[in-house]
Amino acid sequence: MTVYESDLPGVGKKHEVELDDGSRLVIVTHNTGKREVFRRESADSDSERLFELSDDLARQVGTLLEGAYFQPVKTTDIETLLGGNTLLEWVEVGTESDVAGKTLGESDLRQVTGASVIAIERGDEVITSPGGDAVIEAGDMLVVIGPRDACRDFVSLVKGV
Repeated sequence: MTVYESDLPGVGKKHEVELDDGSRLVIVTHNTGKREVFRRESADSDSERLFELSDDLARQVGTLLEGAYFQPVKTTDIETLLGGNTLLEWVEVGTESDVAGKTLGESDLRQVTGASVIAIERGDEVITSPGGDAVIEAGDMLVVIGPRDACRDFVSLVKGV
């Protein structure tokens, strides 16, 4: 999939996404936040307007498309922007992770990165608001919240990258 981005002076930005059938999805994001969505049969054809979304509605639809409410396919990394610079992110703990086998308190993740673990998904079990004595196990999915940079540091520390 190829995404093309271009500035629209005085209007905003345009993104074109190449689809599998050769057509393109065109999204125009206005400086006001409004989104217009078009479809083009080919790179050389005219666009057909599909619909328009307000900024708030576009963000809500985006979180649905992103999978914030439902993940039909298990992925290793999921990232959701909550506004501004705050992320809600899912991070899987690998078998080689330095934090596997430690408690949250021992791992010192919040103090080192600035991001907080708000839940631990372990199989079908979800541990909400885990305390410092909660043990992190390989295979756990940590649900983390924090500023973008803190979440990036968190991922690097947990995954060892």
